[in-house]
Amino acid sequence: MKSKDIILSVAFFFQTGIGLLGNFFLICLFIFVLLRGHRMRSIDLIVTQIALANCLGLLSKGIPQTMTSLGVMNFLDDIGCKIVFYLHRLAWELSLSMTCLLSGFQAITISPSNSNWAEIKSRAPEYILPSSLFCWTFHLLFCIYIPWGIKGPRYPQNITKIQHHGYCSHKIASGFQASLFATILSLPDAMCVIFMASASGYMLFLLYRHHKQVQQAHLTCLSPRASPETRATKTILLLVSTFVCSYSLNCILTTYISFAKSPPWLMHSSAFLASCFPAISPYVLISSDSQVSRNLYALCGRKTPHFDLNSKSISST
Repeated sequence: MKSKDIILSVAFFFQTGIGLLGNFFLICLFIFVLLRGHRMRSIDLIVTQIALANCLGLLSKGIPQTMTSLGVMNFLDDIGCKIVFYLHRLAWELSLSMTCLLSGFQAITISPSNSNWAEIKSRAPEYILPSSLFCWTFHLLFCIYIPWGIKGPRYPQNITKIQHHGYCSHKIASGFQASLFATILSLPDAMCVIFMASASGYMLFLLYRHHKQVQQAHLTCLSPRASPETRATKTILLLVSTFVCSYSLNCILTTYISFAKSPPWLMHSSAFLASCFPAISPYVLISSDSQVSRNLYALCGRKTPHFDLNSKSISST
């Protein structure tokens, strides 16, 4: 085995393992909190679904990619390849939709009481479950097109219109109709990214304005400790910027790979980028959300440390 293959396999293994560990931690923590009868936030349902989608994406992409890097080929047939590609695309779409839903829900929650969102603000938690069910149903049906053109690794290697991923293959799209079809299919993703960026920008504006008002009202009582607004701003910036960067770069590579025959290193790079957000996002939430620490202390039976919950932020939603 070549040294670069060993490096790739180790990179995919650690990325998958670390990502699964963080996402499983969030899922198990929220399940235990629910079973213990502790109060759950409305936002926890969205975060749990993001973690679940991340686990599905890491399992369906990280494990096959790791095995391919180790030189293990032909471990999937045509049906297995179709299922793996379908699950990975489903996980990616759900992660995007749930992150978009998270941004929208937070934007409504921290909006002023006299804003245009005042009427929806009080009823926002009631819309989380129906919105989540709609996202799952929509993407389960929308991703049905994914298995088309996916072939097993034993497909002939000498066909020029086939792109081989090591463990699976797919037909390379060509022509104006293929481009138009790809553009139409990417519209929901583009709309989600635009909405998520707009909602995050709106939240940052509200948090910045509120922070300025607090500074003007308490000039003599400033504390060097970061306020909940600052922590929420950092969380939003990290989560959204991580997703947008990973999504944008991966989209460019995926589009190129879908329409042109590409070298193995480019496909490995695309696979690594696709798994960056699922692997990193749980640690962004764990490190910045004080409610996770509160839940962990409650489960361990220890006294909960003091947290500033006077302000409507991501840690007190």
